[in-house]
Amino acid sequence: MTTPSHDPNRRRAFRPRWQRQGHHPDYRFSLANERTFLAWIRTALAFMAGAVGIYQFAPDVATPWAREAVAVLLSTAGAGLSLAAYRRWAGNERAMRTDAALPYTRLLLILALFVAAVALVLGLLLMWG
Repeated sequence: MTTPSHDPNRRRAFRPRWQRQGHHPDYRFSLANERTFLAWIRTALAFMAGAVGIYQFAPDVATPWAREAVAVLLSTAGAGLSLAAYRRWAGNERAMRTDAALPYTRLLLILALFVAAVALVLGLLLMWG
């Protein structure tokens, strides 16, 4: 007799539907996908840490409203990036399970443009602040 916590059918019920389709991909590819997900999460955490740093520890960088705007922008981007990271991870897993092509994401271009824009804004604030 199995206990409810060790029942394999119960564990399957809590998995997303896409995890129950296709076949299990090679664990090396799943782990690589997970490492990529964690790298995106680290980037999101860096955005949030940057938001706190600018807001709390850089009172001379610019006017209070400019610091608050940059901090809100960075923290919002961090939250959005963390959600996008999960969505990207799940899409890659789904593609690997069904032998489909990995999905293309414009998020890489958006992220690069966002970082460049924030760097430009911070540079201007430092120059004129």
